[in-house]
Amino acid sequence: MPFSSLASPLDVELRPDKPALLRLDPPDDAPRWTAEHREALRAQVAEHGALLVRGLGLRDTTQIGAVFARLAGGLMTEREAFAPREAHGPGLYASTPWPDNQPMCMHHELSYALQVPGLMLFACPTAPEQGGATAVADAEEVLRALPTGLTERFEREGWILTRTYNDEIGASLAESFGTGDRTEIERYCRANAIDFSWQPDGSLRTRQRRNAVVRHPVTGRRCWFNQIAFLNEWTLSPEVREYLVDVYGADGLPFNTRHGDGTPIGEDVVQLINSTYEAHTRREPWHSGDLLLVDNIRTAHSREPFTGERRVLIGMGEPVRPADDCPALEASER
Repeated sequence: MPFSSLASPLDVELRPDKPALLRLDPPDDAPRWTAEHREALRAQVAEHGALLVRGLGLRDTTQIGAVFARLAGGLMTEREAFAPREAHGPGLYASTPWPDNQPMCMHHELSYALQVPGLMLFACPTAPEQGGATAVADAEEVLRALPTGLTERFEREGWILTRTYNDEIGASLAESFGTGDRTEIERYCRANAIDFSWQPDGSLRTRQRRNAVVRHPVTGRRCWFNQIAFLNEWTLSPEVREYLVDVYGADGLPFNTRHGDGTPIGEDVVQLINSTYEAHTRREPWHSGDLLLVDNIRTAHSREPFTGERRVLIGMGEPVRPADDCPALEASER
């Protein structure tokens, strides 16, 4: 379950266009300090949607794993990844590999899965020279800011994610499903409301329909919760999109999104979603040793272009099933 609302004694800085920030004098034992202040930290995330903790001095992978465990308990094993991640232990991963000079636009982690992390944990042992912030945006505010006609359609119909798995781009079958065995992959797809078809060349195509708007499991408030823009072809740079369409065809892209009725999503819609996110983005540059906690239902996150070495480790905790209140999914199963 994501964070519950509790009173907190922590002295948090609130600044325009930036995430809530907690500055600390470096503790002698970061995991112990985290355990002692766990409920207060959770309360701050419940109140603000995200919290950046500066001063923990998180540089060591073992230390980071211990801090994550104190905050979230058991970490989730990622399934349905769209890009391979380097694992540093159970549930502890390097951030998604992505070209340094390309932004990774706003999204909610694994919002196309039936079970999603309620909590995202980020630690930055090495900050980049410039850029590279993990920015955040409030999903309630974004939902209110988007045109009503657009959100009502997506709320009514949901959205569709299509994927084509190949050995060249994105996560392989084994990396995404945790196995390369066809029988096990098919079993996973059936259990998770994913339509699938094996292609003559042995590749797999999948299609899943999900809600675009969900209610937060604690507050009950409606949130714009999806990856409609992030995984759409129009978010790709023009040269990358042209290459992929030329090589794989318009229906064979590694990933793409559609309206819930199956019709294409126009470039204008994708640009509108991304510009609305940008208008509500809060960003703070990473400092080496920082910790960022994000309520994954209420708050979207992104990764901005950067120069220099950038190391960020992530964990996913407190799994929830927003599809349990998912009229678009229910309609697709009838």
